[in-house]
Amino acid sequence: MTSSAAGPGVASNLLVDIIETLEACGLDRDEYHLYDTVDVEALEGIMHSSNGNVEVQFTVEGIRLAVTPESVDVLIDEEPCSTDQ
Repeated sequence: MTSSAAGPGVASNLLVDIIETLEACGLDRDEYHLYDTVDVEALEGIMHSSNGNVEVQFTVEGIRLAVTPESVDVLIDEEPCSTDQ
């Protein structure tokens, strides 16, 4: 999954990408409160203010995510989770 790199609404696109990735892993929107885990607006600011490679990792209900300016990826430990569902 990739998020837009610039322009208005980028934070909401990043939010949608994160939610879609979590749903692809089988996590229902009612099972978590994303804003208790990560500040999406701050995350978007980090993604777009860096001149180098940046990656932010966090876990939502046991699902480890890695967010870069180009994508939202699942970090696989034991059980694979495909975002291509």
